[in-house]
Amino acid sequence: MSVPSAYLGVIIIWSTTPLAILWSSEEVGFIFGLTSRMLIGAVLALIVAALLGSGLVWHRRALRAYMAAGLGMYGGMISVYWSAQFIPSGWIAVIFGISPIVTALMARLWLNGEPLTRSRLFGMLIGLSGLSIMFSTSLTLHTEAVYGLLGMLISVSIHCASAVWIKRIHAEVPAIVMTSGGLLFAAPLFVMTWLISGASIPAEISMRSIGAIAYLALLGSVLGFALYYYVLSKVDATRVALLTLITPICALALGNILNNEPLTLEIFVGSLLILAGLATFELSGNVKRIRARFLRY
Repeated sequence: MSVPSAYLGVIIIWSTTPLAILWSSEEVGFIFGLTSRMLIGAVLALIVAALLGSGLVWHRRALRAYMAAGLGMYGGMISVYWSAQFIPSGWIAVIFGISPIVTALMARLWLNGEPLTRSRLFGMLIGLSGLSIMFSTSLTLHTEAVYGLLGMLISVSIHCASAVWIKRIHAEVPAIVMTSGGLLFAAPLFVMTWLISGASIPAEISMRSIGAIAYLALLGSVLGFALYYYVLSKVDATRVALLTLITPICALALGNILNNEPLTLEIFVGSLLILAGLATFELSGNVKRIRARFLRY
């Protein structure tokens, strides 16, 4: 597969995932929609790993990495699906766009990552100003939308903490193996949550919900990860980081066109500020490195 095709595939999958999350759970409940997606995804990931000859490895560091990935999937996805009840689907992609900033902060604390330069701090302030606008907009949308935004911030924090934890463990296993191991660890947690919550299998499931669950299981949970890691291995980090700038805009547009979600001036401005802050944060260090490399010659 060509790199541009893989890059376009990631953009399409990441842009459509928030709306698919909403559609997969709005008729059957978010716990059923999430649990069924993750169970199907776990089976598919294990099959793909076996077909590629990359079966699960069981040494101690790998098991710790699976646990870190599984806990991140469980906590992060529960929060996303719960939040999708209260906010437009496009907001999910916008709020999740700040994950590189949160990851960098956690990496600085726990992995001795790159220092926070003035330009990066400035990017954080721009992003926070956008978040404040989104919070104020949620109050005019409906009061429960604030819960959705808070749930998304919790989801982002859990996701980023899991990524840093995996990096710290440094298990050195292929991406599809990490995905399979994480899903295998998380699947029982989702089933347990489903049983404890008293949820039941719906008597009727619409074709839209079935299609959304299947789409998320196959593309969102398996193919999306595979394409992303393929792009990451072929393209420099700056271009990969642009994914988090492109997909929120696409997700907002899709939510507005396909699901009649509101797209007011305040939402647009808040989203642009968040993405501008992310762009400033992500690209500032790369610009300096490129300039230094150019001056050497």
